[in-house]
Formats: sequence, structure tokens, C-alpha cells
Amino acid sequence: MQNSLSIDKSWSLFLDRDGVINVRKLDAYVLKPADFIFCEEAENSISRLSQLFGPVVVVTNQQGIGKGLMSEDDLQAIHTKMVSGIEAAGGRIDKIYYCPELKEAHSFFRKPAPGMALKAKKDFPVIQFKKSVMVGDTISDMRFGKQLKMVTVFIGDEKELISKNHKLIDYAFSGLKEFADFLIRP
Repeated sequence: MQNSLSIDKSWSLFLDRDGVINVRKLDAYVLKPADFIFCEEAENSISRLSQLFGPVVVVTNQQGIGKGLMSEDDLQAIHTKMVSGIEAAGGRIDKIYYCPELKEAHSFFRKPAPGMALKAKKDFPVIQFKKSVMVGDTISDMRFGKQLKMVTVFIGDEKELISKNHKLIDYAFSGLKEFADFLIRP
């Protein structure tokens, strides 16, 4: 795959959490810090990527809160563990945006709706969506990025899903390490 992206500090990085930064729990939620397990090489990859990009933000749907399975304090403890691991590897997350509402609520802040991205732009006026990359592991993440004219990066190996949704996916990699290697030759 040819690297036609010319990323510098004027670009912003939007990262989904579950399935990108940490291992997604099948049919379950990450409810406490002990449940949060980094994906292979995620901390080091985010460290490498945060040297390349301007703002680095996480945008994550967290309906476990809306379902009453966890509290906002539980989520804060999970995110403290996540950020500590990333910072220990020399990386950074500038801000975390999350939507606690249930899918059925059709919240403006739940991906694929653009609310979290618009909040990020308000907090970081340097963000230009056309100079942003959305990295996620679901088609909802890809829709979120595409409607804002971001470059979309799909994390995962589901070839049929990628093929069926090729108009939403600009690049696909098996993990953050492969994406970082693509942008920054190791």
C-alpha cells in the first residue's frame, strides 16, 4: 500500500478506544481497570503517532454507563489507567470524549453522529476535519469519520466487511502498530 498521506503537526488524530487501543471484550464491556488490556503494541504505537500529529483525542461510545453497568467514576478509572500506560510509553492523549447514552437514544454525541468531533473542534480550534484521521474498528467509526471528511483507517482483519464498505474505508490495518509503521518507517 502506497503512503500518500503527508502527516504533520497540522493534522489531528481521532482514536476509537475498544478494539483499537484496548482489546474489545466480546459481548461484554470493559467495566473496571482490570478489564482494560492494551492491544498489542498500542502504547508504543500511540507514542510514535503522537510525535507526528497535533491533537490526539479518543472518541468512544460507552453505553455501559447508560445501561447502569458502570459509573462515570468507573470509566474515569479505566481512562486513568489507559492514559498512564500511554504516557509511560512516551505518548499522549490530549482529551477523551465519550458518549454514555444508549444506542436507542440516538444521541447527537454517539458515533456515528458527529457530536464528539464537534466538541473536540471547539476545545481544539486547530482541528480541521479534512486534516484529521479517524482510526476505528467498526463501520460506525468509519461513518463518523467520512461524514466529517476525515481520512478513515479501519483496524481489523475482516476482509469481507472491509470489501463491502470500501467507500467508507480509506486504509485498513490489522492494528495500530501496522498503521504507525505505514506512516513512520520503523
